[in-house]
Amino acid sequence: MEQMPNWLMQRAYMTPHREALRFEGRSWTFRELEQQASRFAKKMVACGITPHARVALLGYSTAEFVQVIYACMQLQLEMVMLNNRLSDEELQYQLEDSEATALLIDARFADRVTHANTWTFARIAQAEETDVTISTTWQKEATMTVMYTSGTTGFPKGVRQTVRNHEASALASALNLGVRPDDVWFCATPIFHISGFSTLTKSLLYGMTVDLYEKFDETEAALSIASGRATMISVVALTLSRILTVMEQRQLTAHPRFVTMLAGGGPIPRTFLERAQALNVPVAQTYGMTETASQTTTLQAEEAFTKLGSAGKPLFFNTVRIDGATKPGEEGEICIQGPHVTPGYIGRFADRSPLNNGWLHSGDIGYIDEDGYLFVVDRRADLIISGGENIYPAQIENVLHSHPAVVEAGVCGVADAQWGQVPAAFVVVKEQVSEEQLRAHCLQKLARYKVPKAFYIVEELPRNGANKLMRRKLIDLQKDSE
Repeated sequence: MEQMPNWLMQRAYMTPHREALRFEGRSWTFRELEQQASRFAKKMVACGITPHARVALLGYSTAEFVQVIYACMQLQLEMVMLNNRLSDEELQYQLEDSEATALLIDARFADRVTHANTWTFARIAQAEETDVTISTTWQKEATMTVMYTSGTTGFPKGVRQTVRNHEASALASALNLGVRPDDVWFCATPIFHISGFSTLTKSLLYGMTVDLYEKFDETEAALSIASGRATMISVVALTLSRILTVMEQRQLTAHPRFVTMLAGGGPIPRTFLERAQALNVPVAQTYGMTETASQTTTLQAEEAFTKLGSAGKPLFFNTVRIDGATKPGEEGEICIQGPHVTPGYIGRFADRSPLNNGWLHSGDIGYIDEDGYLFVVDRRADLIISGGENIYPAQIENVLHSHPAVVEAGVCGVADAQWGQVPAAFVVVKEQVSEEQLRAHCLQKLARYKVPKAFYIVEELPRNGANKLMRRKLIDLQKDSE
């Protein structure tokens, strides 16, 4: 197997005194982080966690969590990154499906999920160190992370991301945005998400400072952009708008050092781009998936208006084609190829290959224009994107179907001024049930952002000749109910 240097050791060797991480007024160099991670790794082994095992992690975006992640890297563990916004039931499913040998957890989540081998971060920190040889090299094809993404079946799939996948993603982004020794990435996206985690990998590969925040704060972000304290930040349309509002209210503009906002999670409205331009804020729009370890294509900020609505061109190592298209502008499924694409899944989908003749079929519909720019027409047909979060109707429908009063359920996205889209549910019932009862049922089993904002009791759901639910027709039922 092809190998590469241990990222932590290599970075600590190359730029030991460079600032690596900021969090809540504190700062750490790369050497300090590498030393902390190595000590914590030795404590983990003393607690019975063996190198190369698969472990699940549940925490907030804190310096402590970064230390745990880096310690896991030192032991070359497969990290199942659990989303702390999920319901207890969703977390338990992922924990069991992943067959993780241990659960490493922030003490604040101690009552959320159960595992026979659970260790809080604080408990590990109190353990004695044991002798363990930390390898100076990593295998490129080894799985580094597993992140769950909901599927059209309603059952989340555990996506494997290898050392090579993360490396390829970071290098392609570097060739696109450039690398400067004084770069600082304002990181307010959760580090259990591919967007947040990719910021950590960029930090190690580039020698870049991460300014980490447990929660998104639009005022902090705006001040960092205006003062030059940050040079880059990842956003979705919702967080972009909030930052711009603060800058407009305080009459701030972006500092000359600021390089770009990397915007994902769906298209950015023209009005947002115009507001950003007025404040000298460059916005680079991207398209990517959990299966592609972050970005696949990116639209340069200077092309935001000449190619309005586009997700740009593939980054250097990546290739994109439209399945079945014979000419520019012809719509079809977006297919992706490149070293950033996952080699497969774990758990119940372990036997399912993500590739078809070497291509990842995204399930997204789009087209490529005559200049080679990708336009995403529909994100996985029925996918709801709410504030940058992906919500799959099938998962919500499965939960509604488990309610004793529900015969049928259909879910679709409806427009929302704040979140872009929110889910709405249409149900056929066999006995009287209130909206409050249905909402309470969903709250027990789903993350709050996945719970439908409206419930409509209807006589029947729209279906095609094959009796398949036609979710795009559900919106007509809403109009009939109003």
